[in-house]
Amino acid sequence: MIWVVFLEFLLAMTPNAPAWTEFVHIALGFVIVGLAFYDFNGLRATAVPARVKRIAKSTLQLSVVMGVLGFLLFFDVGVDWTILFGVTVWGLILFIHVVNAFAIITQAAAVAIAYDMWEDKEFAKETAPGEVPAMPTPKKPDAAPKP
Repeated sequence: MIWVVFLEFLLAMTPNAPAWTEFVHIALGFVIVGLAFYDFNGLRATAVPARVKRIAKSTLQLSVVMGVLGFLLFFDVGVDWTILFGVTVWGLILFIHVVNAFAIITQAAAVAIAYDMWEDKEFAKETAPGEVPAMPTPKKPDAAPKP
């Protein structure tokens, strides 16, 4: 999900992008909502700590809000309604859309890291203050028996 959101950022920030990129952006938006639901639903079925589940749930909720905001942006809702200092309602919607995108990518990364740490039981392993242990060396698989 993190990489899909990252790709969305790249598409949205491409200067002079061809028109088809807008439709790819919309399609990837649906993918993000689907992935957010899949992730939340999968986590809900585990014993992962409650905070991780709540973050995944809010990520799903934000992705749905993003879809609604994207719908409003696509149909230029508020483009002619100036609210303050030349800012239009459309511009405000766009700003909220972008801020939510940053929240989604940040929360998706937090959920991924927390889930991995929970799965590997890393929360139970403390380190001494000031210590930064090296990454554990992976155990070599047993060699196949000789024929």
